[in-house]
Formats: sequence, structure tokens, C-alpha cells
Amino acid sequence: MVPANPQSPVLNVQGLTKRFGSFTAVDGVTFQVMPGQVVGYLGPNGSGKTTTIRMLCGLLRPTAGTAQVMGLDVVQHPEGVKRKIGYMSQKFALYDDLTVRENLEFYAGVYDLTVQEERQRLPEILAMAGLETRTESTAADLSGGWRQRLALGCALVHRPPLLFLDEPTSGVDPVARREFWDLIYKLAAGGTTIFVTTHYMDEAEHCGRVGFMHSGHLLDFDTPRALKAKHLQGAAWSLNVTPLLDAIELLVTLPGVAQARLHGDRVQIIITPGAWTPDGLRARLVEGGLRINGIDAVEPTLEDVFTLLAHRG
Repeated sequence: MVPANPQSPVLNVQGLTKRFGSFTAVDGVTFQVMPGQVVGYLGPNGSGKTTTIRMLCGLLRPTAGTAQVMGLDVVQHPEGVKRKIGYMSQKFALYDDLTVRENLEFYAGVYDLTVQEERQRLPEILAMAGLETRTESTAADLSGGWRQRLALGCALVHRPPLLFLDEPTSGVDPVARREFWDLIYKLAAGGTTIFVTTHYMDEAEHCGRVGFMHSGHLLDFDTPRALKAKHLQGAAWSLNVTPLLDAIELLVTLPGVAQARLHGDRVQIIITPGAWTPDGLRARLVEGGLRINGIDAVEPTLEDVFTLLAHRG
């Protein structure tokens, strides 16, 4: 399921740009993805994630730059690209009046599977997605999590070596999200390269490589460990402090506080090396009229990285 040469990039993107009139949706994006990787392409809604993925799928012509998918240029060979990839869009392109089996049979026909290939592949897809007992249910009758599994099965019916998932867990419950990521890991373990767009920052921790998009720009692209080491040089602290918003207003003015943001009912901060001790920071907050009940060291997250990069950019 991987390319003949495992050292060749599955995706080779150089300066990829898309403009709609005077608006630049994607601006000079460059990255590579190697076979078998799980890549998280993260950012808020409107940051350019879906536009990037649509260009890579051969659905949208770039304004500038180049992209090769499995060695094929997306502009010169868009139909060839489409045959080599699986694509699960945000809207789960299912036919509500067809059953689970009929949806899979339809996509098997779209991808020109032979009768023998379809007979072999459909039971594999049903088992992978856990849909064996729901084959006669219509897509309209499935819950969000089961529709998600069916959409994934439809995208995989032709055994693509590269799978694009555009916001696949948006709108489903936390249990369905975890189960879906279990499926992603199994696919990657079998050699499928997976490119996932999402705005859920916690999902970045599941990925081998992560790209952060913001306002059309790719802020960085690396492993989670490398991103944290590169951008979070200091310590991360969680503050039990009130009032929360007043605390953030004060913290962002202090030298050595690289970032301060709400995290549940606490404030999480990143401080530069040696800037503050917990006792020193506590005294400064009390001096500012705040009530501080605890300062705890915490593990920095990729959300800390993204927030820091977005503020810089």
C-alpha cells in the first residue's frame, strides 16, 4: 500500500498558493510527507486547511506553486491523483436513502472495482468499520459516529495508499472521536499514509507530524516533540487564580511571560527560562490585587505552541 520507493515523498508541496480574487486563502505553503506518516494539519476554521486539501486532491487548481501526490502533479494529472487517494470530506458524502451496503457498492462502482474485488473488499470494510450488523440500515438512520465510519469505509473501498480526512471528527461525540482515531492508527500501521485536517488541538498529539495553519500561512511543520522543543523554551505553569480575566490582563504585561491563556477554570502560562520563580510570580499577582491559590508545573501542549505562533504571526 506504500509507493514502490519508500524514500520518495507521498506529498511534495512547494510554495502552494490559492487566491480568490484579492483574497489569499493559502499563501506559499511548503512541506513534505513520507510514506506511512499520520499528519495533522491544524488551525481554526477559515485558516486555509480545506483549501489546501482540495488542491492536493486535484479538486481545486492552485494559483501558484506546485504539489506532487504520489509522484503525480496535481495540475497536470488531477484524474490520476484522484485514483490514487481516498478523500473523506467534511460533509460525509453519503446517500441517505441507500443502505450501508448500497453506499459501499456505489463507491466500489465509482472506483471501477471488479465484481470479484468488490465481493472481497466489502466484508473487509464492514469489519474494519464495525458495520457488519448495520448493513441494511439506511445512512439517514445512522448516528453521527456511524455515519463517520461509513464515510471512511467509502473512502477506503479501493485501497488507496494515501487518505485525506477533512475535519473527520467535527460534530461527533468524544467517544466516537477516540474510536475513530483508533481506526486511523490501524490504517497507518497497515501502511496507509493519512493526512488529517482538524481544528481540535488535542488531536495533534495523535499525529506523527503536525502543520499549523493560520490566516493562510503554514506557521510550522514538524513532529510534536520538535515543535515543543523549538517554540516552548521555558516552563509551563497552571495557575489557580481569580479573577481569571484580570489575571490574564496582568500576566501578558509581565516580562518573561511568553503566553497566558484560559485553560478550563485556570490560567496556563509559558514563561521564558529563569524569568520567574513560583514564589516571585505569586507575590507579583497578589500585589496586582489577585487571589492566587496554587501554581502547578504542567506539561506544555501543542495548543500552547499554536497559540504562541499565532500571536507572533
